[in-house]
Amino acid sequence: MIIKTLLICFVVVITSASIPRPRGVADSNASHYQPNSENVFACLDGSQTFPYTYVNDDYCDCTDGSDEPGTSACPNGKFTCTNAGHRPLIVPASRVNDGVCDCCDGTDEYSGNIACVDSCKELGKKHKEEVERIMKQQEEGMKKKQEFAEAGKKMKEEKKARLEQLQGDKEAAEAERQEMEIKKNEAEVPEKEAKDKHQAAWDEDKARRTAEKDLVTASAAFQELDSNNDNFVDVLEMVIHNEFDIDSNGVVSEEEVKEHLEEADKVDEDTFVTKIWPNIKQIYKSLVPEPAEADGQAAPPAEPQGETAPPPGEETKTEEEGEDKMPAYDEETQVLIEAADAARNAFNAADEKLQSINREITSLQSYMNLDFGNDEEFSELKDKCFEYTDREYTYKLCTYERASQRPKAGGTETSLGNWGRWSGPDNDRYSSQLYERGQNCWNGPDRSVKVHFKCGPENQLINAYEPSRCEYAFDFVTPVSCSGRLSPMETRSHDEL
Repeated sequence: MIIKTLLICFVVVITSASIPRPRGVADSNASHYQPNSENVFACLDGSQTFPYTYVNDDYCDCTDGSDEPGTSACPNGKFTCTNAGHRPLIVPASRVNDGVCDCCDGTDEYSGNIACVDSCKELGKKHKEEVERIMKQQEEGMKKKQEFAEAGKKMKEEKKARLEQLQGDKEAAEAERQEMEIKKNEAEVPEKEAKDKHQAAWDEDKARRTAEKDLVTASAAFQELDSNNDNFVDVLEMVIHNEFDIDSNGVVSEEEVKEHLEEADKVDEDTFVTKIWPNIKQIYKSLVPEPAEADGQAAPPAEPQGETAPPPGEETKTEEEGEDKMPAYDEETQVLIEAADAARNAFNAADEKLQSINREITSLQSYMNLDFGNDEEFSELKDKCFEYTDREYTYKLCTYERASQRPKAGGTETSLGNWGRWSGPDNDRYSSQLYERGQNCWNGPDRSVKVHFKCGPENQLINAYEPSRCEYAFDFVTPVSCSGRLSPMETRSHDEL
């Protein structure tokens, strides 16, 4: 009895081992397709079990399609190409025996309706060469990245030290500015007093001379109006002057003249000068013709004697300008002005020094607040601009500052966004940057740009496009994004996509 049982078990083992792996099964799932002692198959989702003979019988029994890995019976089935010499490939089961060679080894077209050439070794060789090229690029990029990181760390340390130094310099500069401001204010007090005194004397002198001139003009007007030379100006002597026509009817009446004469019939020269002239001097017009005119022609100037004489009227103009020009300050006042000027210059120098320090501090703080990556490697891109031109536009990226575009044929530059933040996913934060708050789109949002970083031998903007309206995307390659290892996408063959 024991011998029979062992024999049966041996037969079962031999039988199970002789059954090859079903077509279309991936290596990772091979253990699920080995017949057990009961010679049954369990759907991979655990929902049902069937006799093992149901596998690849061209009828879909499992809801997850796992019983038909090598046929197109299940709409959700998956077929795995072994692709010996290359990489395995998973394709939808609907492509099995559809007349198209999806697997490089042709195993998806086993019906014989089409002959597929096995190109796996050739593709594998090309893929290996591509992987080696990418790996070499990654390794070379990593060397540059390390250099950038070392330079970035050194730069940050230098700027940090400079910032600390400037904080101390700022305190000294503020104290110096305050001291210079006090000295400036102290020097400006006696200067202002001396200037005000000089100005008051000058204003007084001008007022005196103006009054003297006005007196001469008033006396001349009286003499002209006193046409009968009786030392009085009366109503009849003034009615011939149209400027006294108050109601502008073209006639100067006695009543209008009397109103100008303050109801008097006539006035003497003293009264005219002190009371009447101040009221009429703005409207009075002399009836005496200008001298030096004959037949409408100005009299020719006299020949100059000795030194060259100035042009007609120039001498008078110069004299008038000289009279109206305030005289130079006295020596004592000038000394005070020079002292105040020196104090102001010293204050301005101290103020500019403090402002310069504050500007540099602001610039350094802005730099220190920027995120240049885990090892400061992205500092390599600071203060640099890159361009990419397509058929219509030239795109420009000034990293950590702004992005823009301008028509290739020439025209106004349009802002696509200003530096905002890193925008990569949590597990790859430094894979993209966002530039936002660009020029507003008509009837749309503000423009923005997402910059995608990839490993490359040199810093270069290689592509620009607009996935959504007013939302742009740039592709940028740089050694800074090299990691020294292949990404999942890079390890896959292009034929697998």
